[in-house]
Amino acid sequence: MSTTLQNDLLIRAALSQQTERPPVWMMRQAGRFMPEYWEIKNKYSFLEMCKTPEIAADVTMLPVDLLGIDAAILFSDILVTAEAMGGDLSFEQGIGPRFSNPVRSAADVERLSTDCLDKLQYVADAIKVIQQRLNGTIPLIGFAGAPFTILSYLVEGGSSKDFKLTKLLLNNEPQLAHKILQKIADVTVDYLNMQITAGVNAVQLFDSWALALSWNDYQEFSHQYNKYILSKINRTVPVISFCKGSSVFAPIMAEANPDVISVDWNADLKNIKKALPEGIAVQGNLDPFVLYAEKKVIKDKILQLFERMRGENGFIFNLGHGIMPDIPFDNVKYAIEVVKEFRY
Repeated sequence: MSTTLQNDLLIRAALSQQTERPPVWMMRQAGRFMPEYWEIKNKYSFLEMCKTPEIAADVTMLPVDLLGIDAAILFSDILVTAEAMGGDLSFEQGIGPRFSNPVRSAADVERLSTDCLDKLQYVADAIKVIQQRLNGTIPLIGFAGAPFTILSYLVEGGSSKDFKLTKLLLNNEPQLAHKILQKIADVTVDYLNMQITAGVNAVQLFDSWALALSWNDYQEFSHQYNKYILSKINRTVPVISFCKGSSVFAPIMAEANPDVISVDWNADLKNIKKALPEGIAVQGNLDPFVLYAEKKVIKDKILQLFERMRGENGFIFNLGHGIMPDIPFDNVKYAIEVVKEFRY
């Protein structure tokens, strides 16, 4: 794929090849911190935006046009797979995602469909529209939510601060949990393969809530399913594995053989990189809250990270998690300029 891209920095870094500077993209780069996003969001519901290929393409392109990042990421949501499987999904202002039919019994699990790829066709359609617009300039990253994270939303019926119902399920009915996780994993394999066939240049697996788990539970209820997905998808594009908690779980994550591990801000990135097997790149790991700070501070923190990573092949600059909605747009733009001016 990289030969057809005018800017293939991200692909080269993901494959642990040498780059003249770190590539930069940011999780949630197409979103609520942009006034232009709100102009679109005020006209449509969030799910309408995800399910209308032209609108999804418009939002995906905002950071490409306004920020000049080195990779676009598909505008969608990790929960579209859960909805396709039978979850009754809605997004409520100020609350977030809700499932009105949470999965809590064996009968609920039986109802979850795994033959649901046709319901996600709009994502493949959006990828094609976006790639036409990108026209070979930069890579497009596709993504999916990891099984444990999707399970937590389905079981809790939405976001959770303590994951009490999820952990009750894991502890009291582990076999039922495994049944749900396997169903989600199978759908995720199909879904990522569909995205790769549609033309994405890389994919990222988001395990946003893995940090809720203990070391043993992470291995049993998260890692084995992520490993299964990575072993089954078409590995013709680089695969990035992200979880909140990667500073702790990186040694286990490496066993799933991703091309890149995206690291949260709690760890020293070079120490993580040195501890990983040869050929696994790292992505991260600026604390997103730095982007609220004065520009001098933003620059210092980025350059500090770059000096720490100097001489390391396989480094993609990103945040340790996503951009917050009220971070000033100018600060994000400035951070990207700092990255793009840097040379090893």
